[in-house]
Amino acid sequence: MTFLDHWRNHGNPTTSQEELDKCPHCQLLRFSNFEKYPVRIRNTQNKQVIPVGFTFIEESIIREGVTVASDEFHSGCSCKSDSDCQREGCSCLQDMVFDKLGPNNKIYAYHSTGSKKELLRGDLLDSRDPIYECHSGCSCSANCPNRVVERGRKIPLDLFKTEDGRGWGVRCQYPIKRGQFIDKYVGEIITAEEADRRRNASKIAKHKDIYLFALDKFTDPESHDVRLRGPSLEVDGEYFSGPTRFINHSCDPNLRIFARVGDYADKHIHDLAFFAIKDIPAETELTFDYVDGEDTDLASDARDPKKKKNMTKCLCKSPNCRGYLW
Repeated sequence: MTFLDHWRNHGNPTTSQEELDKCPHCQLLRFSNFEKYPVRIRNTQNKQVIPVGFTFIEESIIREGVTVASDEFHSGCSCKSDSDCQREGCSCLQDMVFDKLGPNNKIYAYHSTGSKKELLRGDLLDSRDPIYECHSGCSCSANCPNRVVERGRKIPLDLFKTEDGRGWGVRCQYPIKRGQFIDKYVGEIITAEEADRRRNASKIAKHKDIYLFALDKFTDPESHDVRLRGPSLEVDGEYFSGPTRFINHSCDPNLRIFARVGDYADKHIHDLAFFAIKDIPAETELTFDYVDGEDTDLASDARDPKKKKNMTKCLCKSPNCRGYLW
């Protein structure tokens, strides 16, 4: 039985473990949260499958040349209770930007009670500020209100084939609230040199850039951490990634990526976390702006025939569409 046979007749016996390992359905079945929050693959448009050679993963893969902090440099907060992890004294929040303290000196990264529990607070959601969380090295429990991304995705997702030629898309069968965490963008964490090599090896460099995300939120030539001084690492999700790899672009998106820091010792490999920036009805396609925050002058470039011929048209069809991706 070939890989495609197994894919199209999933559930039938197979004699090869190798075929099982290559099957996207089987890869998703092995996700730790699949039973509660499954990811399903559905294509009602044609017979196309998830690209052969792509592998679904839950966590990023550290590739050659990328250094992580050794055990003696890892640290976490020593808060006496989970509620203390929302207060100014929590060491995990020492670099968090906030305008004012809440009651009892609380710093509200996330709401901890009521209908907004685990939702990112509004002023952070409207910013580009990084999110700082507690993590496995902290003394607080796994239920700490400051561990939203740490606890992982808590919504089921559907990968579906779009009707308008934009390839695969992602949606949820349930409504999503503004400020709700969706999932992380994961992939191969590689050096800047390796990222450039992969761009140059790609037939269309901009196509490769769709899957490459720079971990440059904390890049600083004057940083005390040598790993933050030079070119940033990048995450390549083209061949190894999670379901968010298939989220499409929109000039009027309903998601945004935030830098999320757990252990300060590894800020150079911070997480990329998707949060909803508006209420999203059930079965609505999830989207984000591929060039969010970047300075672009697409209108000017589009008026130049030499530049226009190399530009990529945008297919999002939103009322605010800029016409081109880049």
